Amino acid sequence: MTAKDFIRAVSNGEADIIQMLLDIITQIGTPYCIIGGLGVNAYADPVVSLDLDIVVIARNLEELCAKAVEAGLQIERFEHSINLSSSKSDLRIQLQTDARYQEFISRSQRRNVLGYEMMVATMEDVLKGKLWAYMDQTRRKSKRQKDLADITRLVETYPDLLIHLPDSVRALIE
Repeated sequence: MTAKDFIRAVSNGEADIIQMLLDIITQIGTPYCIIGGLGVNAYADPVVSLDLDIVVIARNLEELCAKAVEAGLQIERFEHSINLSSSKSDLRIQLQTDARYQEFISRSQRRNVLGYEMMVATMEDVLKGKLWAYMDQTRRKSKRQKDLADITRLVETYPDLLIHLPDSVRALIE
């Protein structure tokens, strides 16, 4: 079983919506990068996630959404994200609209994540995004705990990253 087959099986995927999204990105030629848990998976031992967090250059966001609807994906808008979904997969794609993530795109690098060649934020940027998410007191406690686990996975794999952590987070990990 390939990594792509695995993620499709885990997400009950009748359709490969990751590949659909990557094809749309290629079609419109937009810069992007993967962040979040799958971004962590690019640098540390992978953990299964049904979320794909992605940053697309802001000026191309609406065009990507229009193409996603044409491809049969549903769109739901939130304060800091646009979520794409399909009845043919349990995988959720979250397009981050928080402007802080835009700078990650220019530093991203091509990496293999679960069998897909994708542009991924640098390890330091993935960590920064996870720290932002963990420190956001408005997020559900369960989400923040997952963020802390992802931060821990990165730091265990790359101990030099400890210097990037605020003292309060470092104390929880050490």
